[in-house]
Amino acid sequence: MIKEEDNISYDIRGAAFKVYNELGPGLLESVYEAAMAYELTKINRKIQTQCPIPVIYNEVKLELGFRLDLLVDDMVIIEVKSIEMLLPVHLNNF
Repeated sequence: MIKEEDNISYDIRGAAFKVYNELGPGLLESVYEAAMAYELTKINRKIQTQCPIPVIYNEVKLELGFRLDLLVDDMVIIEVKSIEMLLPVHLNNF
């Protein structure tokens, strides 16, 4: 039985490949974020962008301004990153 999380993940990966193949590398994260939101909305995924994330420390809400880039179907967080080139730190060395 396929879980809904698997379906969402499949759709996210498909959207990411579409966006990258269309736009290529080197653009600002905000461009990729908007394109991802567009692609996922086209396939009827619920998308929220720039959602605030509260930080609670010692029962005090800290106003830090954290925001997640995309929230898909209230289940999956996407943090968009754009880099000029891959460095060793970006590679999976496990």
